[in-house]
Amino acid sequence: MAKKVRRKTHPVPPATRLLLIRHGEVEARYQGIFGGRIDMNLSPRGKRQAKILADYLRAKTIDAIYASPMKRVQQTLAPTLKRSRHQQKIFDGLREVDFGDWTGHGWAAVREKFGFPEHEWLEQIENPGAPNGENSRTFRARVEPCLREILRKHAGENVAIFCHGGVVRVALSILLNLPLPQMRSFDVEYASITQVALHPHMAEVELLNFTPWRDLVA
Repeated sequence: MAKKVRRKTHPVPPATRLLLIRHGEVEARYQGIFGGRIDMNLSPRGKRQAKILADYLRAKTIDAIYASPMKRVQQTLAPTLKRSRHQQKIFDGLREVDFGDWTGHGWAAVREKFGFPEHEWLEQIENPGAPNGENSRTFRARVEPCLREILRKHAGENVAIFCHGGVVRVALSILLNLPLPQMRSFDVEYASITQVALHPHMAEVELLNFTPWRDLVA
């Protein structure tokens, strides 16, 4: 009678989850413009969004917090830090993209002055890039090392990354291995959460542009 051979099974490592969190709504005078490196504050509505976001995150398991140093991100993160046992780690590489000569211009002004429709800004960042600002290569070159360090240090953990809309998009581009211009198909609203699970064989988007404040903030 043949002996049954037991095959050794190897446990599947737990997924690493990144919660990519955009800052809350900014001051009214900076809405609808290419803000980029302007270090603006949150609006009153943005501060309310941040508090609701903190309430939501309180029920989540978060093992580490990383953040951009810019004021709008730090003000969004503040209510969460008050309730967390974790200290944040600031990565300068998580700053918003530098829009160069576009900075401070509204959508219509950019269309008129630089000659492209505002919805094509990611294509313009890809090639040739914002005049006197960053292109997709330089932007990715500073965001990707931050992601790789986080993934190396927190394998199998849940990590919150408080950052900017442009950073969320370039992070998705890196994690999903998709061209940056395709990321314009994904909306990234103020105070939104996009959650990506990194498995050994794939990256899986579990939440996309989730806004826990939507029905609670006028």
